[in-house]
Amino acid sequence: MKLGLSSYSLVRALRSGEMDIAGVIDWIAENGGEHVEIVPLGFSLTDNPELIDVIREKAAAAGIDVSNYAIGANFIKDTQEEYEAEIERVKREVDIANALGVKRMRHDVASRKDTSIARFHEDLAKLASACRQIADYAAQYGIVTSVENHGYYIQASDRVQALIHAVDRDNFRTTLDIGNFLCVDEDPVSAVRKNIAYASMVHIKDFYRRPFDRNPGTGWFQTASGNYLRGAIVGHGDIEMRQVLSVIKQSGYDGYVSIEFEGMEECKTGAKLGLDNVRRLWDEA
Repeated sequence: MKLGLSSYSLVRALRSGEMDIAGVIDWIAENGGEHVEIVPLGFSLTDNPELIDVIREKAAAAGIDVSNYAIGANFIKDTQEEYEAEIERVKREVDIANALGVKRMRHDVASRKDTSIARFHEDLAKLASACRQIADYAAQYGIVTSVENHGYYIQASDRVQALIHAVDRDNFRTTLDIGNFLCVDEDPVSAVRKNIAYASMVHIKDFYRRPFDRNPGTGWFQTASGNYLRGAIVGHGDIEMRQVLSVIKQSGYDGYVSIEFEGMEECKTGAKLGLDNVRRLWDEA
């Protein structure tokens, strides 16, 4: 297992100008991280391609890996032309992933207001075709593409598996976010146990959870069933973190594990405590 940090964990420092992406990489290395996952929020690699070399060279100098490149995408489009254009856009992002030197890339797949299972089944073939085309394109670089369990529409473990099986490519898997299953009211321990075999990348995230009839007020968001969540420092929230990490460890997964902090605390503090907690809990698992 290689433990590191998603750049998203420090997005507030990136957006405020307190840090740039080179500073994020140095910070991760200085705080014991073994890799950086690149999420282009607070900076852009399409608008500023010179940052690609900066990231690759800074990580090499700091002695850490660039593990994964994670981008947004949505193949739900009004016209065939827009659908095909989105596929081509994501292929250009695959080129960026290759330039970064990564062998893993996560792209979003779909977002809809209607998140029903009936709508999902109607969309599945077209979504799978888009993912298959991108995975086939990425194969020339030896890159594994993946869908993350987020966005409500393709978030439950069974829907993620359905998409993976429909795409039917060895290099299309899932970026498994242990916390995001709560957004669709699925138990993280059970969901991780179901999907860890399909994981190309693991995100460790924690949440505080409150039931639907106990609105905690500002700073919380609602799950698919109306319960309330708020981001937490990993190990401080309501997820059974020891059990989740034990499931991951006992599965034999030995790849990249990435802290994704999105709590209300100062981001560097939250990220550092999360790194320390996962390292400790992993050793105890």
